[in-house]
Amino acid sequence: MTELSVGDRAPDFDLETDTGRISLSGLKGKTVVLYFYPKDDTPGCTTEALDFSAARDDFAKAGAVVVGVSKDTAKKHGKFRAKHDLTVELGADPEGGMVESYGVWIEKTLYGRQYMGIDRATFVIDGEGVIRHIWRKVKVSGHAAQVLEVVRAL
Repeated sequence: MTELSVGDRAPDFDLETDTGRISLSGLKGKTVVLYFYPKDDTPGCTTEALDFSAARDDFAKAGAVVVGVSKDTAKKHGKFRAKHDLTVELGADPEGGMVESYGVWIEKTLYGRQYMGIDRATFVIDGEGVIRHIWRKVKVSGHAAQVLEVVRAL
């Protein structure tokens, strides 16, 4: 898999959510903030989801929809959203096809042990399906605000 770059067409997706389904083609015409995170209900992932949820109205005013994606199931996403009153959509990719197509399924190292996991990454996709900005190896603190600045500048 070649790594996606700014200016590339974003791979389409159609994922189950706890409220139905979400797809890139279904969001045509809107800016999509697609953020990948490792796992529901872990500290960094919870903070990131809360930050994006808190800014949801600001993203909406800028014409953007925020979608978080992990390999957790839609049922687990529903529990995560309910527990933390999250307002962002969470797409379930338990088979990992989407995380592969976006190049965020990577080898990681923790305490000397190597394993495969999701790279915390965010993609801003314009209304025509073209990638306009990419963050890889995201640091959670302040990230949602950085993304909002980029979306407002589109």
